[in-house]
Amino acid sequence: MSLTRATNILVENRILNSRFLDREVKVDFYFPPKSVNPLNLSLLLINDGQDLITMRFEEILDELYGNNSISDLFCVGIHCSKDRKNEYGTANYLDYKGRGARAELYNLFILEELMPYIRISLAVYSFKEKCFAGFSLGGLCALDMVWNHPLEFSKVGVFSGSLWWRDKDQNDEDFDENVNRIMHKQVKESTQFFPWLKFFFEVGTLDEVADRNKNGIIDSVDDTMSFIDILVEKGYDRKSDIRFLQLEEGRHDVPTWAFSFPDFLKWGWGN
Repeated sequence: MSLTRATNILVENRILNSRFLDREVKVDFYFPPKSVNPLNLSLLLINDGQDLITMRFEEILDELYGNNSISDLFCVGIHCSKDRKNEYGTANYLDYKGRGARAELYNLFILEELMPYIRISLAVYSFKEKCFAGFSLGGLCALDMVWNHPLEFSKVGVFSGSLWWRDKDQNDEDFDENVNRIMHKQVKESTQFFPWLKFFFEVGTLDEVADRNKNGIIDSVDDTMSFIDILVEKGYDRKSDIRFLQLEEGRHDVPTWAFSFPDFLKWGWGN
């Protein structure tokens, strides 16, 4: 365990031994200023926690608190493993290459190991709400987690999300993006509706160059916008339940996500 305090934000680095993942998991805890009200404290779990170090996340938090821009938030950065493409998939469906085989185990780590650890070892027994966020494939994982555990989570942040995740190769003759994109299909075919869920999506116009269906819109934007359309069809309000941030010149990289993260935090926990 190590502690750092470059700002008013205390960062505590710990290593958890996961029996589900059969590996050590590096976790960084970003404690809010001591002046926060514990009864108003929310939890934000973030995949690819190693990227938070690169973006100097504690300084982002410090500035937002200093400007009184956000309410009380306890953030947890979960470092990815070398087997990221298996742990960060969709828990109930493998992609066309069989990736995501350990996503269900990752979910169990979150729910049955990390959450109890926070309650017991850190003595934080309850939260006003619990939320999840992630970048790229980590964003898909966070979205899948929140959608399938709506009684645990209420908000999700998806940055350059891998919503292309599909169960059939796009080069197959019978590939149909309206059928084979896994997250789209999962939500569209669900008979349930969870009205309390809120969704934040960020994507950059330079996120990639691929245009699978040749409609003049890059896939990352297209996949995100079509997923939002499905949410609206399910009953979510495009204005009050969903935030879509499209960044001109935004790329699939940490600087872009660092630039957009304050918008997400103010959207979810703004004063």
